Amino acid sequence: MSLFCSSSDTCLTLWWDQPDNVPAKTTYTVLLNGVLHEHVSCTHCTIQNLRPETAYQVCVRSGDSVLGQETILTGKTPHRLNVKEYGAVGDGKTMDTAALQSAIDHCTCGEEVYFPAGIYLTGALRLHSDMRLYLERDAVLQGTMNPEDYLPKIWSRFEGIEQECYQSLLNLGTLDHAAGPNCRNVWIYGSGKICGGGQPLALRTIETERERLKEYLAALGDKVKECENDNTIPGRARGRLINLSNCENIRISGLTLENGASWNVHMVYSRNVVTDHCIFCSENVWNGDGWDPDSSENCTLFACEFHTGDDAVAIKSGKNPEGNAINRPTRMIRIFDCKSEYGLGIAIGSEMSGGVEDVHIWDCDLEHSLYGIQIKGTKKRGGYVKQVTVRDCRLSRFLCCAVLYNDDGEGSPVPPVFSDMLCERVHMTGWARNYWESEFHAMPGIELSGFDVPGYETRDISFAGCSLGKDATIVLRHCRDIRLDVQQAD
Repeated sequence: MSLFCSSSDTCLTLWWDQPDNVPAKTTYTVLLNGVLHEHVSCTHCTIQNLRPETAYQVCVRSGDSVLGQETILTGKTPHRLNVKEYGAVGDGKTMDTAALQSAIDHCTCGEEVYFPAGIYLTGALRLHSDMRLYLERDAVLQGTMNPEDYLPKIWSRFEGIEQECYQSLLNLGTLDHAAGPNCRNVWIYGSGKICGGGQPLALRTIETERERLKEYLAALGDKVKECENDNTIPGRARGRLINLSNCENIRISGLTLENGASWNVHMVYSRNVVTDHCIFCSENVWNGDGWDPDSSENCTLFACEFHTGDDAVAIKSGKNPEGNAINRPTRMIRIFDCKSEYGLGIAIGSEMSGGVEDVHIWDCDLEHSLYGIQIKGTKKRGGYVKQVTVRDCRLSRFLCCAVLYNDDGEGSPVPPVFSDMLCERVHMTGWARNYWESEFHAMPGIELSGFDVPGYETRDISFAGCSLGKDATIVLRHCRDIRLDVQQAD
């Protein structure tokens, strides 16, 4: 097993995959230069107060077994470009967009844009390769609530469809589904806050787009009923909080990420994206997902907390038939030591036409989410979800099911296939609440529902050493090869 590491000049963060054969509640030993540094019960560790430009040997053990060891070189102390030296005011009233963009444009490799305490009101900002952006404690990068501050539009992807969208608050890379990365090596970090325009910006954007699209929407007639609601089509032009298009080697860490106009962190056609030790807040935002890898590879999320107005995590890969044709799956996704306090939990889909595979989730607490973990798609989607492993988690429930919303557009000739999944040592309470209600309700702890077409049943799913809440039930429809080693709680 390999160790993964990201380091600054004085700090390094290690993380590693949970080994297949370790028991529950394993304690790991972290050694620094051969000396005990810390015992941890999670699969990550942060080591601080290091010296710049210094080699350190790190080793992780489980009992007598060495899980991995590496020699890590800390970096140089970066030169800081203080945004106030570029004219930013930071009073929460003055528009600082031009000053902030100037600091970003002048930032070169080995430098970072530095935000001291203050509230920096801004429209869309564009980052570039080989830079850092650091927000000090009590520094807030505050997006405006005015759609015109996020123009001109850029090519993006929302709910599985490529189209022109308003820019996000932070924009990295240029969308191209036929190409590789065009933005690399960016670290957005600190202990401050990145806050978007939230629901007010979302509603203003939707009304602007509804007016622009009124003839198109009228021509659709009853087909609009295939959408989630009347805001679905005009709402697809909303920007996100942070948009990563065709990016590589991106880390977002330590920050509060709050109130994008739709999804908060969206990575599309990207790879090697790490998000850790962040708090996501978007409780009153429609489509307020937290973290959405979309036709992306090797994306890792850990030590994060979610209070979201939709999915904490939504793993996607395009919508029929465009997603089938682009055919860029999402794979190698790792999610661990995360907690959802409010929202829907972790979803795979519903836009998954390009396929989703190799997803591992462990040590997560999703007990207070509506769906726990949900694998979902419409009958039109095509594509597949496979090789999903969930270990040592607490969930409200585990669902693998068909959904009817977001079903507009031409369909695939075949339904999706959901297969090859393992839940091990997972507890499902069978109690959940809609995020707009305060009371919990009894619901199935496990619900598996495939498609009523031969060969497209949900299949090859195992529950090993799992448990259900006292009154939780199991519902199976259109399934085969389901293995249930599940105990009912007393």
